[in-house]
Amino acid sequence: MTLTIPFSNSYGQLPPRFFTRQAATPVAAPELIAFNDALADRLGITRGADGDMARVFSGNEAPPGADPLAQVYAGHQFGGFSPQLGDGRALLLGEVEAPDGTRFDIQLKGAGRTPYSRGGDGRAWLGPVLREYVVSEAMAALGVPTTRALAAVATGETVWRETALPGAVLTRVATSHIRVGTFQFFAARRDLDALKALFDYTCARHYPDARTPDDLLIAVIDAQAALVAQWLSLGFIHGVMNTDNTTLSGETIDYGPCAFVDDYHPQTVFSSIDRHGRYAYDNQANVIVWNMAQLATCLVPLCDDQEATVERFTAAVHAMPDKIEAQRLARFGAKIGLSNPTDDDRPLINDLLDLMARDGADFTNTFRALAHGSARDQLTDRAAYDDWHTRWQTRLAAEPDAHSLMLRTNPAFIPRNHRVEEMIQAAVAGDFGPVHRLLQVLSTPYTDQPDAADLTRPPAPHERVQQTFCGT
Repeated sequence: MTLTIPFSNSYGQLPPRFFTRQAATPVAAPELIAFNDALADRLGITRGADGDMARVFSGNEAPPGADPLAQVYAGHQFGGFSPQLGDGRALLLGEVEAPDGTRFDIQLKGAGRTPYSRGGDGRAWLGPVLREYVVSEAMAALGVPTTRALAAVATGETVWRETALPGAVLTRVATSHIRVGTFQFFAARRDLDALKALFDYTCARHYPDARTPDDLLIAVIDAQAALVAQWLSLGFIHGVMNTDNTTLSGETIDYGPCAFVDDYHPQTVFSSIDRHGRYAYDNQANVIVWNMAQLATCLVPLCDDQEATVERFTAAVHAMPDKIEAQRLARFGAKIGLSNPTDDDRPLINDLLDLMARDGADFTNTFRALAHGSARDQLTDRAAYDDWHTRWQTRLAAEPDAHSLMLRTNPAFIPRNHRVEEMIQAAVAGDFGPVHRLLQVLSTPYTDQPDAADLTRPPAPHERVQQTFCGT
């Protein structure tokens, strides 16, 4: 069977200043590590021989219909503005329109230098490729809007970071790679023609009902408010919420120093480059509001009465924290079995989180244990839990579907940091068994799987992951 990708490209029809067309840099000995058959079926891609797929998804061979290009964008990185960033090690191979009508980008990550590499080698090493593959697929199975992983290919080459490491290329799939930073690139240059073209393209691709910049801003605010509240409900920390890592589609993108909380504390930080906690677990809601303010600034020039526009956009951004909190209430309410939580339920939710933080309780296991009646065992302050439990049971009397709701919203399995690190170490040594095991178990995270009970265990002290890294 021949690998067939039904390309239907559109981004390349935008003006040339949106991107640079170029081919990927060939690699020495591409070898397919993983291929996502279920995702390929959704995209209408026909699987080919492993060798053919390794050549295509490493960048060694451009398939018919491909239009490789590197996208340009800008962005605020940890609060500092970089007027030009762009795909420094990625190429948009092309787009497909899936059988359900949804358009998707297919991007090679680690495909070599581009004009936006800023001195980098344009490559990726095996660890971050596998981390993104496994975590993005886990997030999809958890029901989180996210980029997806289609393929991972070993390059047979060495990538130099602090030491020599095996190289790899990830094939990433997204409904688009349009970022807040894409708008910032053209707004910073006062390129109104390009800004208008980007606005029209984004609306047509993601929000066809949007007619005005106000419509687009509110649609993106709503999507991002829902996304970040969902992250919080799963104990997920993105780790690098720069504006160039914030999509207009509302998908999670760029799984660099990401991590899931083990023992819960709201100020948890894993990213090695987040020295001041800007992107800590509990600050993510604040950061996304700041990022939306940057998007709003970019959209102002597209409006006629700019003074009035600033007032409207300011009001929209200032309304975002309440939207996030409403989404958070719904998510965490469901996690304790409440189908329609109200403001009166906030103390019940927050008191449990406070108790978990004081005890250093495991985030995922404690919430899952609520459904199994064993949450008390996750905490050391049993008396405080008993008091909370009494209040909780009183509230649950009005919730006939509480048990089922908690099983649907509290996963048994997440890609725990120490398991991801073990997987990477095994893969570097040539053993890809842990990769495929994690992918299999994490594909059904809300199902109890007794044979995989070891993957629910929090890290022992010597297994703790203290920091995560971008890997660029």
